[in-house]
Amino acid sequence: MSHRSTSRSRRRAAVTAALAALVPMALAAGCSSQGSAGETTEDGKVAIPLWTHSAGNEAEMTVLNQIIDDFNSSQDTYEVQQQEFPQEAYNDSVQGAAAANDLPCVLDVDGPIMPNWAWNGWMVPTGLTDADVKDFLPSTVGRYNDEIYSVGYWDATTVMFTRKSILDKYGIRVPTVDEPWTADEYAALQEKIADSGDFKYVVDYGPGWTGEWWSYAFGTFLMSFGGDQVDRDGFESADGVLNGPESLEFATWFQDQFAKGYAPKSNSQDRTEFLDGKVAIQFNGNWEYAKNFEKYGKDLIIAPAPDFGHGSVSGAGSWQYGLTKSCSEEQLAGGLEYLKFSLDDKYIAMYSDATSLIPATSTAAEQTTKGYYGPGEPLEVVTEIAEKYANVRPETPAYPVISQVFEKQLQDIMNGKDPKEGLDQMVSEIDADLASAGYDS
Repeated sequence: MSHRSTSRSRRRAAVTAALAALVPMALAAGCSSQGSAGETTEDGKVAIPLWTHSAGNEAEMTVLNQIIDDFNSSQDTYEVQQQEFPQEAYNDSVQGAAAANDLPCVLDVDGPIMPNWAWNGWMVPTGLTDADVKDFLPSTVGRYNDEIYSVGYWDATTVMFTRKSILDKYGIRVPTVDEPWTADEYAALQEKIADSGDFKYVVDYGPGWTGEWWSYAFGTFLMSFGGDQVDRDGFESADGVLNGPESLEFATWFQDQFAKGYAPKSNSQDRTEFLDGKVAIQFNGNWEYAKNFEKYGKDLIIAPAPDFGHGSVSGAGSWQYGLTKSCSEEQLAGGLEYLKFSLDDKYIAMYSDATSLIPATSTAAEQTTKGYYGPGEPLEVVTEIAEKYANVRPETPAYPVISQVFEKQLQDIMNGKDPKEGLDQMVSEIDADLASAGYDS
């Protein structure tokens, strides 16, 4: 066994021991366990337990329950039994269950986290083929070691929301997909709006949100400056990439956004500042469209993020479903059958109507009923932004550590830490994890 393999084994053992303590608390966060691996129902069907992070999200749960009811009614062999968790407790619940060998057969996973769960052995290939997902957006299909481990019904991306009346008032060009604001344009318009005194802040970036938002959202600005969170050629180090001159330019700019008073360091959890007229621009996910459109109607502008020298970049990759190591052979077969059943365009369209997120297939977009997507519809521009500018987060088992380190140090930079010191600290912590974990073996 190689030294790196030994390091990985020790690391996994340590993680497993630590997570075992989380199991009672984590499982308590969801509802009572249903149909653990290998069980059958009272009428002899193979029980397929499914976990979702969508507890409390009525719109998503309505669609998921419809899919499960339809699947269970469509055949007599399997019965999918769902258990829902609140998002903030979900990953801990999965980690705890993995440590206790008590995972469900089917679960959902945030796209960039999947390689870590696959590397840990928690998830297994779904059995889906390229033909099964040939019409899906690439960012909705989770691949690891050239196999499909997960698939999603939608994608989300990041955009700039503003109002045409604001841009007209200050003589600001309306940005388009083909011509985003340049860095110089963005700097000039921020100064102009700030000097007007008409708004409390120029832009709300959502710094009050914690967790994955920091990497998903602000990593796009980093890439637009020409930096990245890790060298994606082999994923062996962040040195020279995350602390290179382009990344330093990004970190300095990011700090200045708050130091100059253009953006607040905290915001309401429901991001109401834009709706209340306190900010002129809102950087957010396209999921905020319905709320913003309800307030501003046709005055609402949806635009790509500025181009800071290396192209506009938007976020990509969202929640997906896959199979776990806890599936029996019968459950694997049933889980694959369920996944294939769930990928029908009608369900993808239902999710889009319920959430205003990007349908995973263009054919599903044509079936939506809310008028969000499709040719000539108001969110056609979001699809165009995603197709042209979306960039997934680093596809490596190291990503959870990368994301946590990036969030912590970028928050410190926002609050005044020397940008170079913060970036060097990110690289030190990320490279230490890469060196010890043995992700490549």
